[in-house]
Amino acid sequence: MSFSKTSFLLTLSLSFSLGFGNVQAADEVAPNKRPVKVIADSTIKVTTPAGSGTLPVYVSADWKIPQPGITRAVLVFHGRLRDADVYWRSAQKALNVSGDAQHTMMIVPQFLADADIPAHHLGEDFLHWQWESWMGGENANGPAALSSFDAIDAILLQLADRERFPNLKDVVIAGHSGGAQVVQRYAVVGKGEERMAKLGVHTRYVVANPSSYLYFNEERPLETASCPQFNQWKYGWPGAPAYAQAKDPAAYEAAYATRDVVYLLGMEDTNPNHPALDKICPAEVQGAYRYVRGNSYFAYMQRRHPGMATQRLVKVEGVGHDGDRMFTSPCGLSVLFGGAACRQPASR
Repeated sequence: MSFSKTSFLLTLSLSFSLGFGNVQAADEVAPNKRPVKVIADSTIKVTTPAGSGTLPVYVSADWKIPQPGITRAVLVFHGRLRDADVYWRSAQKALNVSGDAQHTMMIVPQFLADADIPAHHLGEDFLHWQWESWMGGENANGPAALSSFDAIDAILLQLADRERFPNLKDVVIAGHSGGAQVVQRYAVVGKGEERMAKLGVHTRYVVANPSSYLYFNEERPLETASCPQFNQWKYGWPGAPAYAQAKDPAAYEAAYATRDVVYLLGMEDTNPNHPALDKICPAEVQGAYRYVRGNSYFAYMQRRHPGMATQRLVKVEGVGHDGDRMFTSPCGLSVLFGGAACRQPASR
């Protein structure tokens, strides 16, 4: 190991230790603030004028060579634990159940935290964020100021290569929990869909059980008087990262209202004290728990865009905050892989 890499890892390791204090026992550390157990086994390079970095990713086929049989690509984003290996297993299970493994490529990216780099002795080229900042499209802490949205752009750019994917027709960008937060924000501000549309590729976003949504004005389901920061990014627009400042919010909203967005909600995701639920006040004013927050947001979009036909709410009966069961349910399989619409409950 070179001196520069040793110094880099030592700096990150010291920062991680100082952040917690030396007296804090391991079992007292929140599960999302521990190094991940597994790093994805493939990578993609993310490059913009701001610099470049390496993002770990699982891919179900070799995307460095032509894949003429692939007609659909499904991206699945992990939650706040950054446990891409768990989501990879769920993605593979869903793919097998779908019966379309021959024509579908599954992709599960991994957004690493600062602490993951020294824990796994990774090189200084690997992108790393402050614990959960990637959910809102914030810039990585290193090696370059790259947004998690830039990382999604890089994956879509790879899929836009017609020499490698000459028959690609559909891209689905899906996330559960924290992953759904980054997907919903990317559905609003992301640049990749425009490129795919020029190639005749349709893009769908599947937003499953996030803790919060990006609103376009100061309207919220609950009162906001006691929460002065309720409209700050990632809940509203003030303080948005540079990536999300290419247009004004009204232009982003107009485009978002035309995009194919599925709000996939577990009907039993109703625990207001769930340990992974965002409970800070900007999230709390969106509702008491995820299921009601999702219903409220969809109703909000319908009020602002009467006749909106591109977005829909799909309810998954008997499922709470469980990414595996959400994506392998009949409704999950339907929105990820196409086919007949799933049965929806008459009420609630």
